[in-house]
Amino acid sequence: MAQIRSLFATRLYQAPLASDIDADELANSCYAIAEDDEAGQDWCESNGFPGYTSYASLTDLPWRFPIFADVVKALDAHVAAFCEDLQFDLADRALKLEDIWINILPEGGIHTSHIHPHSVISGTTYVAMPEGAPALKLEDPRHAMMMAAPPRQKEAREELQPFVYVKPAVGDVLLWESWLRHEVPMNMTEDERISVSFNYAWS
Repeated sequence: MAQIRSLFATRLYQAPLASDIDADELANSCYAIAEDDEAGQDWCESNGFPGYTSYASLTDLPWRFPIFADVVKALDAHVAAFCEDLQFDLADRALKLEDIWINILPEGGIHTSHIHPHSVISGTTYVAMPEGAPALKLEDPRHAMMMAAPPRQKEAREELQPFVYVKPAVGDVLLWESWLRHEVPMNMTEDERISVSFNYAWS
């Protein structure tokens, strides 16, 4: 009798960030930081980044606003749970926050397909998701090896789809291994999509 198993699973973690973190307060903090961050604004303009990101300019968000310290505390717990699910053997080292940054995508904003080198776990928590705002698009990491494979059926199981779109709610956190290629499709709404992204490294 034939047996078919799924091997080499790609895990995706999704959960509410924390019940005591107010999304409106977090959104206001993101806007306040973006307004004051002239270096970040200059970087976005010079690099053609639509909207705003603090990725290249700020490394101390938890120090600037206490709510970000609360976010990091909650993220630490989620990453620990995900690490347990992944059954990592960390030996005498730990996964620690490497960087955390703000993303504000206006209408027409897009973040093209990419990975996060030098990190172990990456993720995003969602601060503002207007109705119709784009989901996170995740790519099957085996694409480069598929060569002459025929396309999947439209109704194929999620685990077999070449791309999976995950539509989080405000307050959700998503975690994945940093090698997983992902992108944010174009924001077609008139309102801004706000998220806070982060990387954890093994140190």
